[in-house]
Amino acid sequence: MDLSQKSIENVEYMIEQIKEKLNVLNLGAIKPSHFDEEMYEELKEIYELVMRKNSFSPNEMQALVEELGNLRKQNNK
Repeated sequence: MDLSQKSIENVEYMIEQIKEKLNVLNLGAIKPSHFDEEMYEELKEIYELVMRKNSFSPNEMQALVEELGNLRKQNNK
């Protein structure tokens, strides 16, 4: 997957990978449709951070979920 290109498909891929890696229990809370290409670079940074680490403390998990919440489209808040 070429994540250097901004696309809806890449946004969907990164969100799904983040959810899987973080073992998000409430899968409906984070949906690819909540994000758009406007925040692509920020989302990609979160994705790369999540993929680099093997485990996360509860505080790290909370911070990541909050940051994802901050990136959500305005109309989905």
